[in-house]
Amino acid sequence: MTYLERVRKATSWVGWAGGAPAPWHLAALDEAYALMDEGRFEDAEARARVLVAARRSRRGRDRRPGTVWYATYVAALAARAHGRQEPSVLTEFEALIAEAEQTYDLHRALLLPARLNRAFVLIDAERPAEAEAEARDVLSALARRAHRAGDQQLELNALICLGHALCAQDCYEESEAIARAALPRADDDAVRALRILLVRSLSGQGRHEEALAESGEALPEPPHAAGKLELHRATALHALGRSGEAQAEAGRALAACERYLHPTHPRIAAVRTLLSRITPP
Repeated sequence: MTYLERVRKATSWVGWAGGAPAPWHLAALDEAYALMDEGRFEDAEARARVLVAARRSRRGRDRRPGTVWYATYVAALAARAHGRQEPSVLTEFEALIAEAEQTYDLHRALLLPARLNRAFVLIDAERPAEAEAEARDVLSALARRAHRAGDQQLELNALICLGHALCAQDCYEESEAIARAALPRADDDAVRALRILLVRSLSGQGRHEEALAESGEALPEPPHAAGKLELHRATALHALGRSGEAQAEAGRALAACERYLHPTHPRIAAVRTLLSRITPP
């Protein structure tokens, strides 16, 4: 059961009277998630921040601090997916984590996802060792839980995060092992991300032909992953001396990134750097 499903289950008129998020607040955040699915990250963030501002502008004590927390989380999630490289994104996740650690309200259920999002931000900020430690801590916390069935998606996301943190530290063999072990139990969304991780891990080891073969098994990318597969394919093609194909693939990566992602997204910089290294055929 997802966090939003848990909130809905707990949200009745009786619960709302006691301070739980109101159904119309959840509807607004549903809209924000739908906008993210379309790649409209700025619109999604704005939608969530409107709710934050509305709740915080009320006079007196807000009886629904969980609504503010959750709306802020969705806004930060949209900003991270968009790839805006600002210290405020990391700061916001850290503030959300600190607040969630001090409460047993409904948003406590999002503590581990918030920590995992912080780890992804750390990777983008070129702090992969810290990201690795955070991902391993999340996996340890999940392993201690009594009921594991509902945590599989979060566990897979933590493994994907750990794998990319390891790649950023040139630990490609361990990353490959993580991807291969997790693939058999993954659903479509996780399979896509794990395939990309595997392609990156193999190419990092110089096994470029294998990387290209694995890339053919990857599923279409969602907007937040725009250009990721094409970037790793282009990297492998460039290493094999297939300049024309590498240039075309990198061009597709850049077009996909520019369609959905913020200009400061690290992936855009990585694609541009690769293009500058490819000798035109």
